[in-house]
Amino acid sequence: MTVTFPIITLSIGGAQRMLAEMVNGLSAKGHDVTVLMPLNGALNYSINAKIVRTKQHYLIHESEYPKSDVIVSNFYTIVPGVHQASLKGKGVHVRLSLCYEPSFLPENQVSFPTYHISEHIVVLSNWQKQIIALNHGHQAHIVPVGVGTAFKNMHIRNTQSQLQISAIMRRPEGGYSWHREQEYLISQLEIVQARYPHVRINLMSPPEEFNSSPLLQAVKASHPAFRYLTPGHDGAMAYHYNETDIFVNSSTYDSASLPGLEAMRCGAALVTTYNGGNMDYCRHEQNGLMSYRYENRLAADVSRLIEDADLRRRLAAAGEAEAAKWTWERSVNAFEKALYEIRASR
Repeated sequence: MTVTFPIITLSIGGAQRMLAEMVNGLSAKGHDVTVLMPLNGALNYSINAKIVRTKQHYLIHESEYPKSDVIVSNFYTIVPGVHQASLKGKGVHVRLSLCYEPSFLPENQVSFPTYHISEHIVVLSNWQKQIIALNHGHQAHIVPVGVGTAFKNMHIRNTQSQLQISAIMRRPEGGYSWHREQEYLISQLEIVQARYPHVRINLMSPPEEFNSSPLLQAVKASHPAFRYLTPGHDGAMAYHYNETDIFVNSSTYDSASLPGLEAMRCGAALVTTYNGGNMDYCRHEQNGLMSYRYENRLAADVSRLIEDADLRRRLAAAGEAEAAKWTWERSVNAFEKALYEIRASR
């Protein structure tokens, strides 16, 4: 099967990680995979497929699409061009919806109608499938996210003298991170720090985002007691997850919420807000602690795990066992199956 992926950028992030894994996984299974990418598109993941740079700095024109069996769009700005290419016989249009854009990104009056264009949708979670079915009538295929082999329990946290709590901060500028509730996260971590000054609190950001974000730099400057980390690759990220006893996620809107799953795989206990996508792997009181945002309970749940080591270890062990099921091999197999079923249905 020949598959074309038009991708604007492969900067560090869960959605881009999913794209990279699908591209590499299909290529490893013998499919002929091409990535179309604008000149200015970042390439922070290793890609084992053909990469074709387009002539524009930020765009991909319909005329630049090669003929394929399938063209996989992944963001609302790409959908119209892929649709036109598909109408001209260049491949079946399959939308890999890495996020449901109308609910949390600007220009929802533009992104919402794009879900009426392609009849073939692939989503990351049951929650996302339900939203799209309710709003547009599509019965999407589910392809779950996975956890890379670099993420595993190194069993180093028990040798540490200081309990460590970690969270991820993304670049707020641009309006693409409001759903992460990062101001709420900081306020809750401040409460934890005041109650438990002996606990180390780590904030992690992709290095490029931290270096380009005055707002992230201001958070670091105003919280000298926090440890700020900028891991630039999976190995560094996995090590910091392994230092972590309690991983905290404050997002309230995510299709899959990959960092929580990665942290669980590395043996950290998860404290999280409900964000939709994490319902597929996180079960409250069984393998993590989950609260709704209105309950304003994030700091209380972290405090509970600081004080109850037995509960912390039990949830961490159950979380690690659950996360072990979430492999990229499973994800690629599910995606390949979905593509075959879509082609067979035409």
